[in-house]
Order: sequence, then C-alpha cells, then structure tokens
Amino acid sequence: MRGASVLAVAGLAREARIAAGDGVETLQAGGRPAVLRDRLAALPDRPLRAVISFGIAGGLDPDLAPGDVVIGSAVIVVAEGGDRRLPCDPAIVAAHAERLAALGRRVVSADVAGVEAAILTAGAKAALHARTGAAVVDMESHVAAAFAARRGLPFAILRVVCDPAERALPAFAAAALKPNGDPDVPAVLRALVRREARIGELVRLARDSGEAFRGLGRARALLGLALGVDA
Repeated sequence: MRGASVLAVAGLAREARIAAGDGVETLQAGGRPAVLRDRLAALPDRPLRAVISFGIAGGLDPDLAPGDVVIGSAVIVVAEGGDRRLPCDPAIVAAHAERLAALGRRVVSADVAGVEAAILTAGAKAALHARTGAAVVDMESHVAAAFAARRGLPFAILRVVCDPAERALPAFAAAALKPNGDPDVPAVLRALVRREARIGELVRLARDSGEAFRGLGRARALLGLALGVDA
C-alpha cells in the first residue's frame, strides 16, 4: 500500500514519541486496554500498511535484562476462558530480525503475553511465564492484534524489557500515569508520602526504565522508515 502508514500502538506517550516518524502513525492509551480498544475502534477506516505493538514491557523470562529487545513471534491472549496464540506476520518478523541484528545478543524473538491488568510481583511474573512461555508481558499487544485481525492487516510486536522477571513493581505504579500516558509526578509524590512506595524502589524503576527506553531508541533508529515495514 504505497503511501499508507504503519500504525504504532503504544501504552505510554514516551513510547509513541519514540515510534513517531516518516510513514508512522501512533496511538496510545496510557496503559488502559479498554480505552485503547475504544480509540482503535474510533479510527477512520483508511488504508494502513501494518499494525505494530511498540514499547517497553515487563520481563517474564529470567534470562532477559532491562534494555533487551523482543521481536514478538506471537501474542498470547491471556483470558479466563482459555489463552489464545495469535501469530505475528512472518515477513515483518524477519525484516525486524535483519534490521536489529546489530544489537547482537540483546535481541531475541519470542512470544509476548497480553493482559488486561499490570503484572506487578515476581511471583505473578513467574506464574505467567510458566503458563504461557512468553518472554515479556504488556497490556497493548493483544488489543492491537485483535484490531489488526479485524482490519485484515499484518501485525507485529517490538518490545523492550523494562522491569526484569525477578523485580516487582511498586503497587502504585499502574496508577501513576496521566491519561496521555506520561508519568503523574504528583501521584508518585503522594505514594511516597503515604509510604506506598520507597525511594529505593523508585530508583530501581527509574534505572530499569532508563535502560529500556535507551534500548527502544536504539531499536527504533535501526528500524528506519515506517518502522522497518517494507512497502
């Protein structure tokens, strides 16, 4: 589809800003799957080249470290009625692997788990890894995959590990975002005052997220125009 854009679906505003560029349209919903569904449903029915779930993710595979890049082979839709595996487009997966080869051992191809609520504890991460075999988890890939399927579009995933498998996230983290997906600094400060978060936890989270966003930026630069999706 010459002239059509690739749609990058993200959770955070910063992820969307990194994804943006020539041939790329972005959409994000602040880590809220229900809102993301509504925003995708409201998109005009115009031509798109592909849909890519793009951003950072929680680590499930204990071998992965913050900043490691995961090219999704499929998304495992985690649901009470039974999980479903939705494969990614093999041509895009191959193109991403070729373009990101310069990252060496810091890039892997693996399944990604898609969930409706944040996975915060190391125990919950281990259980999800055992259940799905997925390398990372996010709250957008399964929603983006369903949208792509409805539109008959190729789908892919590019995610970078933020919090590793052994690291728990502070309980307030899932709510410490503005509606546009930017960090809600007052909410973080209130959590500190109420002792819902510790300084050490915030320092580790800042370090992990910094490494993740650097990895995401490196991967984005290597993908090039249209997020590496050939016309």
